[in-house]
Amino acid sequence: MAGARPQQALLSRDTDLSRTESTRAVIEGMVDGLNDHRIADIGEFFSEGFGWHGNQGCGNKTGLREFQDNWQKPFQAAFGDKVCIDEARLYMGEWAAAFGRQEATHHGPFMGIAATGKRVTIRYMDFWKVVDGKIVDNWVMVDFPHVLAQLGRDVFNDEGWEAFDRGEKIPPAP
Repeated sequence: MAGARPQQALLSRDTDLSRTESTRAVIEGMVDGLNDHRIADIGEFFSEGFGWHGNQGCGNKTGLREFQDNWQKPFQAAFGDKVCIDEARLYMGEWAAAFGRQEATHHGPFMGIAATGKRVTIRYMDFWKVVDGKIVDNWVMVDFPHVLAQLGRDVFNDEGWEAFDRGEKIPPAP
């Protein structure tokens, strides 16, 4: 059975490859700023009305203030010693992407769990669009289920597909 063939890559179709190095400079500076735990002056890298589009549990932020108040501050309250380690970064014109992990100690409230003092790994992927030297959009996937599992909470109630990988359950077939 053939799958649907919707139009693909609309957002990046008209990418201007001459902007690759300027995009790289913005993203590298921003990641350094996040690793320095900057909040008040992080706007140096973001347009005032930028969109931050997170997966379930992360939320969606519109504008710098929402990003600072509803992402940076609670994240740093939960994981104040976090260090971001991008395992790969890709740049293409005004677009950039990265995946990696943050290593941190859980020392503040996170998703209803009080501080445990446990070290955690927080896996993520980011996709950014940079226009005129500022990030205008950021699509984010943060693996909160993995973090919660490290803190003793299985959000999948033993129904995660890892059981297939371990041979504990048989996966359904179409």
